[in-house]
Amino acid sequence: MIKYKIEFDREACIGALSCYAAASTFWLRSDDGKVDLKDAIYNKDTKKWELIITSKDFDINKEAEEVCPVFVIKIIKIED
Repeated sequence: MIKYKIEFDREACIGALSCYAAASTFWLRSDDGKVDLKDAIYNKDTKKWELIITSKDFDINKEAEEVCPVFVIKIIKIED
């Protein structure tokens, strides 16, 4: 099964909510005007939030990545 890692730079997020509009089951509105990536884990080394997904959830998150105006969402293929 193909797996992907979503990397989210929340610090650089401007709160446009485009990702939320594209994939509200993964990208949740936060009280501070930004978004949170549901079930993501903070990586202290990269200072980014990370979540592993499968191909089942790729398309909806790829759309969230593509509509982000400040490019703070990156999806990286990690395994076949």
